Amino acid sequence: MRTAAILPVKSFGRAKQRLGAGVPDPLRLALARAMVADVLDALAATEGVELTVVVTREREVARAAAAGGATVIEDRSEAGQSAAAALGIAHALASGFERVLLVPGDCPALDPAELEALLREHGREGPEVAILPDRHGTGTNGLLLAPPRAIEPSFGPGSCARHQELARAAGVPCRLAPLRSLSLDVDTVEDLAALRDALTGLARAAPRTRAVLAADPAAAGALGARA
Repeated sequence: MRTAAILPVKSFGRAKQRLGAGVPDPLRLALARAMVADVLDALAATEGVELTVVVTREREVARAAAAGGATVIEDRSEAGQSAAAALGIAHALASGFERVLLVPGDCPALDPAELEALLREHGREGPEVAILPDRHGTGTNGLLLAPPRAIEPSFGPGSCARHQELARAAGVPCRLAPLRSLSLDVDTVEDLAALRDALTGLARAAPRTRAVLAADPAAAGALGARA
């Protein structure tokens, strides 16, 4: 089954604002850059992903993605993750892809082997929605849709239950497919601390993000202050 990965990326000036004042802007921007780069590397290393589509208006991301072989679609309106995902889905359908994987740019621990295993067993018996929840079990860090418009993506708070309801309403088989490596998104200082702690046991994961966290004293200060 031909699979396209779709990666919406906000402009870096708008990225990770929920990390708050405890994380200075230079560190926040460095983390945003590193996390997107780690996700792009992981997708490129996943054999079952034939094409990565990056939807962004951030020129730095667009240049790096194109240099790595991804297709770039300009997100002119920046109307949110769901709207950006819809742009990517439209491109995938027009290019003849039978399945799409929607992933965010802030899950740098994404493991190509774990993702490859999911792709191999997904959709064997026909249309299917797989929801990849966040570490809290309430949000959605990934959607695997076969066909690409099995449901309309609806990210945001409570999206895990919302995506399940959308699949039920559409009459498409749906299941939760937790991936440890994709559960670690970064929206808050607590999320960042959880990622840092998880990376201690994942020697090869997120090398660029790991380097930013190790090199910036502000990261240690911010994470230490979370308690």
